[in-house]
Amino acid sequence: MKPPSPVDGSALPEALPGAASTEHASAPVSASAEAGPAPGEESPHPAQPADSGGSASGSLWRTRLGNPPRRPLLIGLAGALMMVVGGFGAGGVLIRDPLLTNSALGFWRYGHGREIATVLIYTGVALMVWAWVQLGREVLARRVGGRAVLTTAAVWTAPTLLAPPLFTRDIFSYLAQGGLSLAGFDPYAVGPEAMPGIFTDNVHYFWQDTPAPYGPLFILIAKAVAWATGNNIILGVILMRLALLPGLLLLVWALPELTRRLGGRVPVALWIAVANPVMIIHMVGGGHNDLLVVGLLAAGALVALRGRPAGGIALVTAAMAVKASAGIALPFLVLVWAARFPGSRRARIAKATAAGVGVFAVVFGLCTLVARVNLGWLPALSAPSMIVNWMSIPTGVGEFLHTLVGLVANVPKQPFINVARIIGAALLLWIAARQWWAARDGGPDAVHRAGIVLLAVAVLSPATLPWYMSWGMALLAMVAWSPRGLAWIVFASLMLVIVYYPNGEDALYNWPYLAACALLAALAAVSLLRPDPLRLAAGARARKPAEAMPMPATASAAAPSSPGAGPGTG
Repeated sequence: MKPPSPVDGSALPEALPGAASTEHASAPVSASAEAGPAPGEESPHPAQPADSGGSASGSLWRTRLGNPPRRPLLIGLAGALMMVVGGFGAGGVLIRDPLLTNSALGFWRYGHGREIATVLIYTGVALMVWAWVQLGREVLARRVGGRAVLTTAAVWTAPTLLAPPLFTRDIFSYLAQGGLSLAGFDPYAVGPEAMPGIFTDNVHYFWQDTPAPYGPLFILIAKAVAWATGNNIILGVILMRLALLPGLLLLVWALPELTRRLGGRVPVALWIAVANPVMIIHMVGGGHNDLLVVGLLAAGALVALRGRPAGGIALVTAAMAVKASAGIALPFLVLVWAARFPGSRRARIAKATAAGVGVFAVVFGLCTLVARVNLGWLPALSAPSMIVNWMSIPTGVGEFLHTLVGLVANVPKQPFINVARIIGAALLLWIAARQWWAARDGGPDAVHRAGIVLLAVAVLSPATLPWYMSWGMALLAMVAWSPRGLAWIVFASLMLVIVYYPNGEDALYNWPYLAACALLAALAAVSLLRPDPLRLAAGARARKPAEAMPMPATASAAAPSSPGAGPGTG
């Protein structure tokens, strides 16, 4: 596919919702087949959104916000508020909450109160997924534009900024690591237990003696938050989220133009990357530093494609200075730079590599000096490998084979996992090398393939956590997707949300729970393309079953049919 011509993506497209029709519902979701007078616009004929409550055009402020569909906006907001309220009883609660402990509201954290809070959180998750699917239907039918999707996502996200950590306790580890550095400890040599206190008390026991596996830029951010927080851990959680929020803003800034360059549609990309429950619940509600990584990755890719590859490599180096996995994108941006040099391909790649290494050394060295740390974080990168769960494909294969052999012989599990991880690493190296060589001409294709490799890193590494998937999707959300591929995204996103309990403990081996959630996730995925798949609406069973939303041939041929898979993956 020939990339679209450069456009200014600094502003999101205005929403120009078109009339609902079966033709709109079956329209391709790729940019190349999109009709309209301007990129990102959904229809040249403004019309009333499907769920606008019957008003003709809404007030001026609604128009400026893209006329977001009211029903999913309010349902998702209700879900977010329920998760926030429930989070104070069943989320990543403090060991001793200065507001709730020994107060009249303390019951919310114990016994029946905690059970009610848990139900409230899961109900909130269900409402948010329901709202997200409804919004997805509007996007597929081209009744809403990018600005409406962004407005809706912002309304859903805002309450989670003030929530206790949701489905994780990692943010307490971040604060403890910042406190260690502030107190003069080397966070790459000791774990939080080296400095007892309110931060350390709330760190999950699994990570108490684990050095920080994060880069110097993140240690600098955590140190600044710990300094500003003092011993107020509630303020620390909020400030840490705000410190990571620029990652989301960078993603939103880069997404429109990056989407047009990669051949996708802006509303679809925003729906995948920004309005996704994984983003709202895990990334923002959980306060994971991956939020900063994805923003720097997307911004770096766009800056490089705009003709400033040195700036792009600097931004991605900053992402690597938060989490090392972001460095996977650097060789692909080198190819983008190489395309701008004269000479043979080998000479161009050599020149770009030398220049890229120089930019990397300056930026990473500066981050290390300012943070006043050393390279001790490199050995600490092995810390996540202590996690053993089946979300990592090699680890899951090793566990499965051990289970089979265990039926006939009593053998230890770890050798199976170690061998499977070695094979997984070899497979990952092969995928990365092949994708890099296929992207040797640079341009948007190099960015696309960088997203494929980042997603492969997330699932083939020794350890995988739900929010790791965001690395690759920060770039793959912008490519062309088929409706069937979007349905797979719905299924995967819901499963990624619920494989951890609200308090941060994993649910990966609670098979009845996972089976029930998988059925609900499949129902949500089907309902994206086939509203009311169970035919529960009044009179639905007396009528002929509605046909599923037709999938256009152009989209199915040009777009990936499942997350991470796309044209040229060979």
